[in-house]
Amino acid sequence: MNVGMTADTLGGIRTWKDTMSRSMKLAPLVSVLIPAYNAAAWVPTCIESVLAQDWPRVEVVVVDDGSRDGTLAAARRFESKQVKVVTQENRGAAAARNRALSLAQGDYIQWLDADDLLGSDKISRQLAIVEGLEPTVLLSSGFGRFFSRPEKAVLTPTLLWRDLSPVDWITTKFANNLWMNPAVWLVSRELTEASGPWNEALSLDDDGEYFCRVVAASSEVKFVAGARSCYRQWNVASLSRTSSEKACRSLLTSLKLSIGYLRSLEDSSRTRNAALCYLQVWTHYFYPEKKALLAELDALAAELGGRLQPPALKPQYELIRRLFGWERAKR
Repeated sequence: MNVGMTADTLGGIRTWKDTMSRSMKLAPLVSVLIPAYNAAAWVPTCIESVLAQDWPRVEVVVVDDGSRDGTLAAARRFESKQVKVVTQENRGAAAARNRALSLAQGDYIQWLDADDLLGSDKISRQLAIVEGLEPTVLLSSGFGRFFSRPEKAVLTPTLLWRDLSPVDWITTKFANNLWMNPAVWLVSRELTEASGPWNEALSLDDDGEYFCRVVAASSEVKFVAGARSCYRQWNVASLSRTSSEKACRSLLTSLKLSIGYLRSLEDSSRTRNAALCYLQVWTHYFYPEKKALLAELDALAAELGGRLQPPALKPQYELIRRLFGWERAKR
């Protein structure tokens, strides 16, 4: 140190260091994690929506999950110090997300499917409220649905678009059959680690199970109005549209686990009734041909103090059921 420095000069240096320290604390690094499978048509605009963020410190990790359509090449056009692209043999979305998480350096985690988009100020709006909050507070936001033109995305608020306790969030979701796009969340590193990795044994509804677990591990869910993402509907490759035996087994496991997370927070008549409502909603995936899985579903309903009814059909399908049977009507 220069011994000729005055007390005022030293004070100025300390002030500058304090200012820089505070500035760094106000700009946490956000890791945007994108699993991609056969998404060559969408992944470029997905990545572009992240690079357009007005938050100053964002990294992108894309994991190509053994795509066969040029997804890897499409993503690698964006590779830079800010964008990391890796590939692996096809192991499923949950495994791809875990791989991305293992590479993430961020203080906050932003999940984003390869066919969805972030609003340019989504991250900054959410991080604008974190000062003074515990790291276990979970940040949510609104989202719009679109088919091919994101500028036409329609935002439809639900009962989940508000601040809620973890038990009230899951109870409200179950009782009203509500859903949130995975991109709505911004999760602190601390909460991400407390929640554990994605369940790689799941295919269908792996996101439902994971985010119920994250909500259950949080201290509060805070909804940030104005922050938004865009969810692409009717992607024909979407896993959520399959009803194979494997997918239905995954769904049943997810339902059991998610209901368990709710009951670990509060095991009461209201939470059990909400869980029964949620089970009833999903019975059409199993009814009538998945008899063994239906038996497990019925046993869970009985444990909750109720029983499930055959799923209701719209009038046009009810006519088909009467003429040709349930399986034909379901197809």
